[in-house]
Amino acid sequence: MPELPDVVVYIEALERRILGQPLKRIRLASPFILRSVDPPISEAQGRKVLGLRRLGKRIAFQLEGDLYLIFHLMIAGRFHWKGAAAKVPKKFGLAAFDFPLGTLLLTEAGTKKRASLHLVLGEAAIREHERGGLEVLDADLSSFREALTRENHTLKRTLTDPRLFSGIGNAYSDEIFHCARLSPIKLTQQLDENEIERLYDATQKTLSDWVARLRRETGENFPEKVTAFREGMAVHGRHRKPCPDCGSPIQRIVYAENETNYCARCQTGGRLLADRALSRLLKQDWPKTLEELEEMRSPHTQGK
Repeated sequence: MPELPDVVVYIEALERRILGQPLKRIRLASPFILRSVDPPISEAQGRKVLGLRRLGKRIAFQLEGDLYLIFHLMIAGRFHWKGAAAKVPKKFGLAAFDFPLGTLLLTEAGTKKRASLHLVLGEAAIREHERGGLEVLDADLSSFREALTRENHTLKRTLTDPRLFSGIGNAYSDEIFHCARLSPIKLTQQLDENEIERLYDATQKTLSDWVARLRRETGENFPEKVTAFREGMAVHGRHRKPCPDCGSPIQRIVYAENETNYCARCQTGGRLLADRALSRLLKQDWPKTLEELEEMRSPHTQGK
């Protein structure tokens, strides 16, 4: 799912192409993408784009007449900038938005159609799509501490809760925890002041660094390779690969459709966090430390 750095770069690329331009035509290829009925989507056609903004992981186009198009890309939704009147791809295409300088395509890979589009009228209506989370890059330590400790949950759940923090998801939270040298399952109200400051600094640094990096990679082009698994990430999507800091193999916890990646040596003092899928099978044989796990994987112990 595109997170804060990806959404920021999306918006900047879109501003260069559609800000001040009229939305000439909307072509919906999927009946599932549009989740609102009033105002009708036809009301957006012909209106000039006055601004773009980020609502957590959502992107909103402000149109003339106090109308807002709100896009939530979810896991697999992506934007593509093509030539004028470009065709909507048959397999993954959801919609096309025609502008004088080109066409913005919205696609979604996979069979589960989760991406959504709303057209709403007025500032009050758009606020209903804001989850209320703290904008970390604009926040001071005190505000961060208050949001972090408001409820007592794991760091992973807390930092990815859009009611508490805006725009942070599965991928960048993994990177933040590695940078802060903190376990993703540590409870927020068990953090001492030093750990809170480390997490605040790591959150600021990780998000800012990735925004800057994606800006450099994109340049004046349109960001076509938006992914949660990026070259240069320390832990996310790097299961069993070496930690860039200590060389230990990256570990993971799998839960439902998400996975958490971490370095046991850097973040948990060498202790392995139980993966529910595997620990149910191994039960008492589940290793407790990185050394025990590596011993299990050693070719000298296979078949014993």
